Order: sequence, then structure tokens, then C-alpha cells
Amino acid sequence: MASIPTGVLGCGTISDRYFDATECFDEYEIVACADIDEELAKAKAEKYDLEPYDPEGLLDSAVEIVVNLTPPSVHAETCEQALDAGKHVYVEKPLALSLAEAQRILDKAKDAGRRVGAAPDTFLGAGLQTCRRVLDEGRIGDPIGATAVYTSSGHESWHPNPDFYYQEGGGPLLDMGPYYVTALVSLLGPVDRVTGSVTRPHDERTITSTPRHGEKISVEVPTHETGVLEFADGTVATLTTSFDVQDSTLPEPTFELYGTEGTLALPDPNHFEGPVRVSTHDSDGFEEVELTHEYTAGRGAGVADLARTIRDGEWSHRTSGNFATHVLEVLTSVRAASEQETHLTTERTPERPEPLPQTFPNESSRPSLD
Repeated sequence: MASIPTGVLGCGTISDRYFDATECFDEYEIVACADIDEELAKAKAEKYDLEPYDPEGLLDSAVEIVVNLTPPSVHAETCEQALDAGKHVYVEKPLALSLAEAQRILDKAKDAGRRVGAAPDTFLGAGLQTCRRVLDEGRIGDPIGATAVYTSSGHESWHPNPDFYYQEGGGPLLDMGPYYVTALVSLLGPVDRVTGSVTRPHDERTITSTPRHGEKISVEVPTHETGVLEFADGTVATLTTSFDVQDSTLPEPTFELYGTEGTLALPDPNHFEGPVRVSTHDSDGFEEVELTHEYTAGRGAGVADLARTIRDGEWSHRTSGNFATHVLEVLTSVRAASEQETHLTTERTPERPEPLPQTFPNESSRPSLD
């Protein structure tokens, strides 16, 4: 399959991980980049030997896929602009700020005959694909429950411009929650019912990173959020995400799946690799499982998944916009359930994504998803 020419819209901190990963795949090739800060786009283009554009120029260019790395507050707007320009779109998480925005993106893509893919794609990595194999083989029996915990003291301690993490579309649930919920839905299938409680202990935060050390920023969203997710298969999961925890004795990550015959210790869903560990009635504590898949590189697997779907009618689109919209519905329902003091039933029930092939045979030196 010929590589699909691809451009990156948004050259901020995360973009380097996409630029670095392009060499890992045959399915697409990043050939251009753009940013509203034209000097930043030029700097990235020079570093990675790309063609620099302003955002409008990128949409007028010959790229077929736009990788949208803009801030969450403009995901819907920029995705729609790319679709209007006839491009396929892969967008960083969250897909949009609301279900209404997400549905608008999906509707426009359908009308335009284009595809939408969305992060996170880490469930396509060796770690979580191995977990899928362990689960499907019945090694821990039937799933019963899961625990997912992400805690930190906040991104203002390391990010040079952390404002958007505390604005609409941010907060720990929409920033880190997608990794955990995407992983769980890829393993267990869709979520049926959600409840939750959230809080915001501070109205402003102080940046401790450079170059804005000491500057105060406002907080618009909850920063400590806990949900209970009831899956269609009967599994009940607890999810806690926080930017308000100074320290903890819990291991990082705390991410486990419990079954009738044992426990599966899941790897950090923010990464593509392992370790994967299993404890059963017959084992003496946890034993590490050999990875069944090869891919452990950085961001880009989801873009390759989209590219493969565009060119291969038999390929199942695992990181689809529909899948990401279900994850967004689950996450936003945690906050909505807290506000309404109730349980909420989800409306979207996507199929569980098919597992990837166990190996990546490829005649070239660059691995693909096949």
C-alpha cells in the first residue's frame, strides 16, 4: 500500500511524538506541518524536513490526512474545516468538547465521504494487545470488575503552557481519562451506565514550570473526578483521575482487571508497551506475560490505522470517530451524573474493536499494523 501524504496541524509539545513516529509505518508519511504560529511551524518543518504552511495553506495542499493536534477547545472547528477541504482527519483526544460537537464532526465526515480517527491509539500497542489476548483466552475467567487510577499534582509543574488543561475540554478526566476508558472499552466492549462525583478545590493554580514560573491561571473544570462505569458485559469499573494529589502510596499506574479466575495487571495505557502481569488460582503471585505483539513505538499507530482503513476495504477501523465518541460520552457522563446526582445510560454502543494480528509481517524494514 502506498503511503498516504499526511500533514500535522498544530506544532506544540505533542507534535514531536508524531513526527518521530512517522518512520515506523508504511501506511502514511508526514510531509507537511502548520500552526497559527508560523515561526513554530517553520522550526518544526526545518527539524523534520517537512513543508511548512499556515493552517489555511495546509488545507489547500495535497495532503490527504490531517493530524489535528490543536487545543481541545478548537477540535470541532478545525476538524470540520479539514473535512470541508476534503481531508480525512485524525484528531488528538478528546475528539470534541461535547457530544453535540462530536456528532457534528461525524455527520460532516459522512456527508463528505471522509473518515475520522481519534486518539488515544495506545490500545493498539504491544502491552494492551497482549492484555486482549490474555482476556480472550480466558486466563482470568469472566471479567467482574476493574480499577483505574491516575493521580498527579497537576501539569503546571512541567508543561510550559498548561492553561488549556484547566479550561473547558481539560481537567484530568478529559486529559487522562481517555487512555483508561479507551483501553477498557477495547478489552470489554461498550459501557452501558455511568455515575460519578467530581470536585474543584482550587479556583486558580500557580505555574511552577518555566518560562512562566509563578504566573497564576484560572481553573474552569473539575480537577478531582471519580466515576463508576457499568459495562454491557456486566463488568463494573471504578475510575479516578486527579490533578490534586501531591503524593500516593499506590503503584503507578493502578490499573487492574479482575476476573472469576484471576487478576490481570494492565500496563500504563498512556504507553504502548508492557509489562503485562497475571495472577491466577494456580500461580504464586503475579507472573509477567510475554508480549504477543511487537509495536511499542510512539504516537502514530492510530494514524496508520486510519490510513489502512482508507486504502483497504477489508481493514477494520479500530480508532474510529464513533469509538472515540462513545469514550467521550462515558467521560462527559461522569461529570453530568455528578451534577444531576444520578446514573446516566449511554446512547452509543460501538462494537469492541477487533484485536490486531499477532505479528507485523512486512517486506520492508518499517513495521505496519498488518
